[in-house]
Amino acid sequence: MSAELSPPFSTPSRLRRFAGMMYEGVLLFGIVFAAGYLFDTLTESHDGNMFRPARQLLLFAAIGVYFLACWRGGQTLPMKTWDIRLVARDGSRPTMGRLLLRYLLMWPVPLAAALLVKGASMLTGYTSTDLLIVFAPFCNFIWTWFDRDGQFLHDRLTGTRLIDFKQPSRKSG
Repeated sequence: MSAELSPPFSTPSRLRRFAGMMYEGVLLFGIVFAAGYLFDTLTESHDGNMFRPARQLLLFAAIGVYFLACWRGGQTLPMKTWDIRLVARDGSRPTMGRLLLRYLLMWPVPLAAALLVKGASMLTGYTSTDLLIVFAPFCNFIWTWFDRDGQFLHDRLTGTRLIDFKQPSRKSG
């Protein structure tokens, strides 16, 4: 990590982090599609429920590899676009163990929200309630309103943080 990063750090706005998550979703669609296609080709599976646990494990791993590879450098493409960088609390580069823990801990809140959506759908009998599942990933933002630095819960727990990171502009000439 360069010496120019020193506390205190500025936290990116929720709007920029939300925009980054939306952009991340577009990229993840491609990763999930490619991994799923590869899985279906290799297993000759013709049904989404065929080998479902193995498929889910592969997709979880593929998404994890994407995030860990990008976070190792501090930024995914959407984070670069929105001038956001992932660092340890002191501004240094997070360890791979910390990044792996961050990846694992970013899942429980959206999964709990998805479970609530499924429960509401079953309770009401309205299957259209399942459409609310699209909001599950954004439930990670709830904690940011209570955190003193506006960070995500998984960042607070892993000792990482998202910071504003404006690259020095190049002079043309």
